[in-house]
Amino acid sequence: MAMARTGIWFVGARGGIASTATLGLIGLQQQRTDTLGLVSTLPQFAGLPLADWDSLVVGGHDVRDASIVETVERLHHESRVFDGKLVDAARDELTVVDARIRPGTLFRCGATIEKLADASMLRLAHESPRDAVSRLQSDLQRFQRESRLDRVIVVNVASTEPATNYVDLPPRWNEVDRLLDEGPASPLSASSLYAIAALDLGMPYVNFTPSPGATPPAIGELAKRRKACHAGQDGKTGETLLKSVLAPMFAARNLEVLSWVGHNIFGNMDGQVLDNAANKSAKIQGKDQLLGHILGYDPQTLVTIEYIRNLGDWKTAWDHIHFRGFLGTPMTVQFTWQGCDSLLAAPLVLDLVRFVELSHRRGETGVLSHLGSFFKRPLGLDDHAFDRQTALLHEWAARQRR
Repeated sequence: MAMARTGIWFVGARGGIASTATLGLIGLQQQRTDTLGLVSTLPQFAGLPLADWDSLVVGGHDVRDASIVETVERLHHESRVFDGKLVDAARDELTVVDARIRPGTLFRCGATIEKLADASMLRLAHESPRDAVSRLQSDLQRFQRESRLDRVIVVNVASTEPATNYVDLPPRWNEVDRLLDEGPASPLSASSLYAIAALDLGMPYVNFTPSPGATPPAIGELAKRRKACHAGQDGKTGETLLKSVLAPMFAARNLEVLSWVGHNIFGNMDGQVLDNAANKSAKIQGKDQLLGHILGYDPQTLVTIEYIRNLGDWKTAWDHIHFRGFLGTPMTVQFTWQGCDSLLAAPLVLDLVRFVELSHRRGETGVLSHLGSFFKRPLGLDDHAFDRQTALLHEWAARQRR
């Protein structure tokens, strides 16, 4: 029996996360790297019929003309990541993937992201939302047809849209569908157009960004109508991951968190986009909200994100936690988190593809809440404690074996 083939369609395919995930996938296919950092290869998921690495094919949308090879080489030389031998061995395959990348959409993506786009995108500047969705769908269908794929999973790893894109849309899909015909006045943003394009075709959609994507209930309704599944929102890779681990400890020991301050600095393209106050605000909302959910009260919090160009893809977070214990005694916890942004995110993206593919194959529709441990703002899940989120994933895996 021939192996089923699955397409990974990255939105933001030439960015750091997608390029790193693509390089890592090629390394796994060529058996030039191990599976360290990949959740789906842990013993808890052994025996699940997850997609084989060799069955995965990559394509995508982007608004920039720069190649994946250029992105990978920049990360290698400027941020000192990747084995140079792996980059050289993957060069031809990366070029093949690059040939599958099509122009994305800039509709209401914000001025900061528009400035990153290449001149070739100008010809699409006056495209209506409806026309944009139709074009994106044509690209997805062509990818599936030409690559002989059984299914395609769309993963949004593009830059963060501004907070102004978080608008209250009508609650029903029929009402939102009409907004596609409103032209420049439509409140829909690029991330939601990508989600609509995928879900309307019955293709799963994963939102690894803070952008709205498939978060609006009406788009979730579309997913159920088309018997599609989706997951998100905003990948949890660093400082917020530690918050979701440490905050339950304070709650379990009845220690009162008085304040939690986190300062973040990094220098990649994501940092460049987040240097804009509107885009930064959208990111901070997700990093800051889970403490109240876990603790049951809202301590004073401060989250800062600063763009330091020379740091490249390396992100550093300093956190200061002021808390009160027995007899009202004030104490502190401080930690420093330093990691390579793309290398923390990329394996999680590949994990999500494998888990979502199995859910889709098994007929699961709507929000995949069992994947909440991967996200800062998990759709369909109010529990933000990492251990309990992970338990839900393990319980789902156990059900798949029955």
